[in-house]
Amino acid sequence: MAWSFRGRVQLGGLLLSFLGWVCSCVTTILPQWKTLNLELNEMETWIMGLWEACVNQEEVGTVCKGFESFLSLPQELQVSRILMVASHGLGLLGLLLSGCGSECFQFHRIHWIFKRRLCLLGGSLEASASATTLFPVSWVAYATIRDFWDDSIPEIVPRWEFGDALYLGWAAGIFLALGGLILIFSVCLGKEDVPSPWMAHPTAPPSCTLPEEFDGSFHLTPRPMNLLI
Repeated sequence: MAWSFRGRVQLGGLLLSFLGWVCSCVTTILPQWKTLNLELNEMETWIMGLWEACVNQEEVGTVCKGFESFLSLPQELQVSRILMVASHGLGLLGLLLSGCGSECFQFHRIHWIFKRRLCLLGGSLEASASATTLFPVSWVAYATIRDFWDDSIPEIVPRWEFGDALYLGWAAGIFLALGGLILIFSVCLGKEDVPSPWMAHPTAPPSCTLPEEFDGSFHLTPRPMNLLI
């Protein structure tokens, strides 16, 4: 089946949105939001995520321990947990709605106006998922920079630095934003949609040609006498 230009644009937006949603899920699971290297023991590295903290030792390996209390976490990690989970729900719902509203999903009972609204709503949800992904990642990055350059902390105290999960979270937010904007933009690309069932076999317009040529002459037809009485 040959897709229109808008169908290909929608497919690209769906792929970008799906890639961003997967990266966002991986970012939430990974513990590498913050890393800490000890100068006294270079063979030991600490990492911290939203759900657990781990220590990596060359001899022992990696040992992780989950956080016991949600309220004991720093404020940025508490908010990041909530927003990242909300991002997954918004991204998944946006993918489902955009998929049903795109040309990839053809169902003869769905009118093209309703499909465009679904695609527009799905793109808006993907953009919202991007915001709820970029905000917590950027907040954790800001808190890390603030604590790293805090003069009140003695210099001998190790400082937390950026982990790999932050970079993946930024990439996920960008993918979600691009996918959502492309889906929204595809709604404005014209009205090329799957034709409705009653328009699948259009009928030919009525012919305007005369069945017989008119020669301009008149003929009188005699009427029966019984009709005159």
